[in-house]
Amino acid sequence: MGKFLLLAKSVRSLPQCFLPSAALKNLWAGCTLSDFFSVHAGSGQQSVTGVSAVDDSNSYWRVRGKTSTVCERGTPVKCGQSIRLTHINTGRNLHSHHFTSPLSGNQEVSAFGEDGEGDYLDDWTVLCSGTYWLRDGEVRFKHSSTDMLLSVTGEQYGRPIHGQKEVHGMSYSNQNNNWKVMEGIFMKPSELLKTDSYHAEL
Repeated sequence: MGKFLLLAKSVRSLPQCFLPSAALKNLWAGCTLSDFFSVHAGSGQQSVTGVSAVDDSNSYWRVRGKTSTVCERGTPVKCGQSIRLTHINTGRNLHSHHFTSPLSGNQEVSAFGEDGEGDYLDDWTVLCSGTYWLRDGEVRFKHSSTDMLLSVTGEQYGRPIHGQKEVHGMSYSNQNNNWKVMEGIFMKPSELLKTDSYHAEL
């Protein structure tokens, strides 16, 4: 499976990547992206929700290359690049399609596929400022096929996932679609280190 790395811009961090996992937090709603063992009434696919606990075991995702691509381990994720987010525990990909979300009436976001393999509707474009997606920088995710932005507006489910927030796609950018990496397993990026070493020798 192709994987990307996520960079960090603070000093305690030289550039790093989060292989194999990271938790993503919605900055407006204060919840992390989670894959829950429940199904959407519309599509019948697995629900993706926002949960309050950062250390929730269902809140970790792997960043991978877009559908049908293989990416070298340690390659930085560029702003504007298409990726997949694969849930660690279930092996399903963050997915969206032309179904209506049950609470807000926006576009449904679900988890789809088996063992990390789904279809082209699993691809998301990374929207950020600068060249690379930085670990402590804000980021948006635009669904590559429908142009909807991964968002949380605060609607909460009842049973069996009481208190969890609906995650959906919105057509316009605002504070509801800002995300940030909160924690994960990180490593130094191979390409940037090679570049730095080359310049140091000149």
